[in-house]
Amino acid sequence: MCVPGCLETVAARLSRRALFRGAAATGAAVAAASLPAVPRAAEPRSFTRVVDLTHTLTPDFPTYFGKPQLEIEVMFNYAEHKFNMKKWTVVEHTGTHMDAPFHFSENGWSADRVPAERLVVPLVVIDIAARAAENPDAQVTPDDIAAFEKRHGPLPDGCCVAMYSGWDRHVRTARFRNADEKGIMHFPGFHVEAVQMLMEDGRNVVGIAVDTLSLDHGPSKDFATHYAWLPTNRWGLENVANLGELPPVGATLVAGTPTVEGATGGPSRLFALV
Repeated sequence: MCVPGCLETVAARLSRRALFRGAAATGAAVAAASLPAVPRAAEPRSFTRVVDLTHTLTPDFPTYFGKPQLEIEVMFNYAEHKFNMKKWTVVEHTGTHMDAPFHFSENGWSADRVPAERLVVPLVVIDIAARAAENPDAQVTPDDIAAFEKRHGPLPDGCCVAMYSGWDRHVRTARFRNADEKGIMHFPGFHVEAVQMLMEDGRNVVGIAVDTLSLDHGPSKDFATHYAWLPTNRWGLENVANLGELPPVGATLVAGTPTVEGATGGPSRLFALV
């Protein structure tokens, strides 16, 4: 799916001819100073391929809580009714999905209120796959960000920073949740100090993304990364696929996220233009 205005926003991102407008005002409890700046118009850019960053959602897709979060009921079928239609019962945070600011805040943007210009953005990929292969509790740290910037330069204005841990290859196995005998999960995520670094002056990052079940790493009990990041009207994407097919810099993310009123997030269709 694509949010209203999505195609127009793609064109704006890839052309000098349009400037992004300011973001809508947030609730009084969200300080204006905490908001990431509106991305400036991107330099002209072309792309040669589209990479789908979305897992196909099925009723048995692994979930954070270990229970199915999608039910599908056939309401009409072509053989009997000459058309097909199904009823979905779905938890917002299942499959490849958005964590909207409202998910972990009282007055942050719900998914339908996130401006379209914040959903078509430069995408950078920080690769920690080698470390995650040895330690499933690996996290993106400030050192990873500093090393990335030293090698590739400053983070692009208004970007999304994605963690590539290689965990998407486990998505149809028990390894994806990787729960131990006590039920504690073990998979990579963003360290809270890393997202705090991404919010420092001089960086304008509007979103983060992971190829695991959570922005926080599996053993987290306090959701520190969620609580640090989302209340500032920045969003997150979880269960992202195929990040390993992307370059560290140069891709553009197109996030087709839900526009259900008041949604705290929801299953999303994500693309990278490379």
